[in-house]
Parts: sequence; structure tokens; C-alpha cells
Amino acid sequence: MKIEYTKVGDYYLPNLYYPEETRPIGLWGMLRKEYLKEHKSGTYTYLLLTARLDSYLADLNEQAQERFELIETQMRSAEGVSEELKRQNPMEWLCHCNNIRNRAAEIIKQELIYV
Repeated sequence: MKIEYTKVGDYYLPNLYYPEETRPIGLWGMLRKEYLKEHKSGTYTYLLLTARLDSYLADLNEQAQERFELIETQMRSAEGVSEELKRQNPMEWLCHCNNIRNRAAEIIKQELIYV
């Protein structure tokens, strides 16, 4: 492996290149990144220095989003929140949907983000 250096003053510094991640990090990835920074600085630093942080966060974001949608769908069917309820009583439907989304988000945070 050939490493190139640039002279800055009296020192030679390595030219480090960080590969760009094309996938979005998203909400779940940003939450995980902040958690790693604050509570698991060793893991955060390792992922950052090995240029794996962005791909790790993008993978986690995709996994968390899929799990969130699955949990939300299961809760809606279990609690009877349907299009019929939406047509009959939109405010009650909205309250149920917000409640389900909040509970699903808390599950995702506990299972995937804050571990």
C-alpha cells in the first residue's frame, strides 16, 4: 500500500481520503451517530478512522426503517386502525396513528439505536 504525504511546514502529513457514502444516513443513523459520540467514543472513533462510519450508519438506518414500518403495520392491524376508522372518525384515527408511531419509534430506539 503506497501512502502519499504532503509537507506542511517541517512535517509530512499523510494524504487521507475518506470514501463518500451515497446512501442517506437518515434519522435513525443520525440518532445512532450521536449516541456513539456521547456514550461509545471508542467505537465511534474506530468506525470513523477505518472509514466505515457512514456505511455502518446507512445500513443501520435501512434496517431500523424496515423494522419501524413492520412494527407500525403490525400494531395498526392488531389495534384495528383501518381506513374505515379514518373515514368515520379522522381525529380518532390520527390519535391512534400518532400513538402507534411514537410507540414504534421507542421500540426501535431501545432495540437498535441505544444499545
